[in-house]
Amino acid sequence: MKQVLQDLSNGSTMIKEAPSPLAAKNTLLIDTQSTLVSVGTERMLVEFGKASMLAKAKQQPDKVKQVLEKVKTDGLMTTIDAVRSKLAQPLPLGYCNVGVVNVAGESAENFKAGDRVVSNGPHADVVRVSKNLCAKIPDGVSDEEAAFTVVASIGLQGIRLLKPTLGECFVVTGVGLIGLLTVQLLLAHGCRVLALDFDSQKLELAKSFGAEVCNLAKGEDPITVAKSFSRGKGVDGVIVTASTKSNEPISQAAHMCRKRGRIVLVGVTGLSLSRADFYEKELSFQVSCSYGPGRYDPNYEEKGQDYPYAFVRWTEQRNFEAVLDMMARGQLNVTSLITHRFDFSDAESAYQVLTEDSSALGIIINYSSPSESRHTPSVLLQPTSYSKNKPVVGFIGAGNYASRMLIPAFKKAGAQLHSISTSGGTSGVIHGEKAGFGEATTDTQKLLENDEINTVAIVTRHNSHAKFVVSALKTNKNIFVEKPLAITRDELDKIRDTYRSVCKDGSGPHLMVGFNRRFSPHIKKMKELLITVNEPKSFIITVNAGEVPSEHWVQDIQVGGGRIIGEACHFIDLMRHLAGSKILSVEAHSMGRTEGIDITEDKASISIRFEDGSFGTIHYFANGASSFPKERVEVFAAGKVLQLDNFRKMKGYGWAGFNKLNLWRQDKGHNECARCFLEAVELGMNTPITVEELFEVAEATLDAAEQIRHS
Repeated sequence: MKQVLQDLSNGSTMIKEAPSPLAAKNTLLIDTQSTLVSVGTERMLVEFGKASMLAKAKQQPDKVKQVLEKVKTDGLMTTIDAVRSKLAQPLPLGYCNVGVVNVAGESAENFKAGDRVVSNGPHADVVRVSKNLCAKIPDGVSDEEAAFTVVASIGLQGIRLLKPTLGECFVVTGVGLIGLLTVQLLLAHGCRVLALDFDSQKLELAKSFGAEVCNLAKGEDPITVAKSFSRGKGVDGVIVTASTKSNEPISQAAHMCRKRGRIVLVGVTGLSLSRADFYEKELSFQVSCSYGPGRYDPNYEEKGQDYPYAFVRWTEQRNFEAVLDMMARGQLNVTSLITHRFDFSDAESAYQVLTEDSSALGIIINYSSPSESRHTPSVLLQPTSYSKNKPVVGFIGAGNYASRMLIPAFKKAGAQLHSISTSGGTSGVIHGEKAGFGEATTDTQKLLENDEINTVAIVTRHNSHAKFVVSALKTNKNIFVEKPLAITRDELDKIRDTYRSVCKDGSGPHLMVGFNRRFSPHIKKMKELLITVNEPKSFIITVNAGEVPSEHWVQDIQVGGGRIIGEACHFIDLMRHLAGSKILSVEAHSMGRTEGIDITEDKASISIRFEDGSFGTIHYFANGASSFPKERVEVFAAGKVLQLDNFRKMKGYGWAGFNKLNLWRQDKGHNECARCFLEAVELGMNTPITVEELFEVAEATLDAAEQIRHS
């Protein structure tokens, strides 16, 4: 498949070829026919990309604050690396897609192959979209008309919040693409509409649909015009679809409204509201969220859980259907909004028009290539030959951690990077080209069965780790799996049984979990010092983890396993490593439940006892201040103390010959962890972490999580 991407670092657009995505549960695989460029949103993204680093920072003061906080905790160089990595990741453009269903995934029972549908898919000739973000197109609606469905739904959702009634009068401020669609939708509700803008051509279009107009470029006073339009009473409401940094549209809206009027913001404006403007009239103000209820809800958009029809009449999908019905009845005229058409092969020209022609409205991209040519499971990135005597690696997953940390670490350690597999395809190409992989694919089974590949790195969502580990063991591959090893006891038992059946004679593939912290220079020094202590030790590990929303996939017990299994396992392993003794018992407690407040398991303490008499506590807290060190490790032993903050600064108290170890940049051991694993593979050495220790840590982590959930 091919897809339009934008380089955030310089604003340029490109068409990338990638393996076609795989149909997944609750999704549709769609062959695109037409897409619409959203002139407002996409122009803003392109302009942001072309802006200087300073200009980018000025546009995102909240992000600047996060960067400064990260500098304090993680160091300047680590922060610079993170920012550069973020800007180096191309962004998919577009969200107005029309196509034909190629494959309906499991549980997408209301759709079938051959259905013509709209979706919020990007500008790509093949897209994979959640079933709740798709709607069937009526026969009387053309592909190009249907391409306006999603942007029209944005306007429709704003109108639903406005709650218009027959005969009321409203102002639409800003008649770009969404504004002109909003004008028509309000008129269809039986309302009178006044359109405000600086663009005479767009105002003429609004007038042709039946609206009255106010041309701000000619110096017409919108408040005076609105007063006359409302017959001296004040308008019933204002819907703002403009994009500007100014506070003026909201201030004008307040002055134009009658007492108890309604104002809804669909676009982007300044929001320094004047209390006096709203107080005397008891005005209501609301910001509309995208296409409607369901937006940004992973249960709705990813898991396919619909809202009950009787209680949530209008969702994203139902708004799509309502717009399509209006098009089918001829109540929504979109063909007059089309100003440009391009073939997908010339998509870059569409973005040139977008940035250079301010009069552009409906920019349509049409896709004419045969469907068969789009569906390729693998793409050659570069011709490469491999030495069988060294690790030849296939990566499964190319998310943020894989691309920023693990792939560079494997490359630096000299791994031969063969294939990178992702379910979506595009991210595999982006990061595969950058790192020097030979191939990008969406066929993970083919990767596992490839005889050239002797080692796999598994960096996917947590609920898939065990499945891939078992499959890789059965194909006799060396395995590096990002934590956790498993999120349930059944998964752990299956891995253990498979490993023992494959390694019956004591030999077999390496199995390694990416517990990188034990390989950091600070922990290596700490371990070196602790070996000289022949008595039990006391450990305190404090993790100022920060809050993750309860709806995030990591918090989902079925997907991420929760933060104790998904993240705190790092510190159980770290304590096990520093103790150098088997875990004897685990006792865990979470913060008490408070009525009306959702307390997740990420505010907990885990106490561990070891066979040699050592003990320690892991405080895993999501309710701390971001300015406090994110990770602190303290060891008390034989009248001495070691204290490590954020894997940058370590102090020693009472140690002869050791006072401190400070680094310019944070080092959590990622590079050394990868190097040690690959060295073991190449030279036939013992795996850096024994498999029995991995199983022991996994058991302890599951024990802790279960105690917390049942406490």
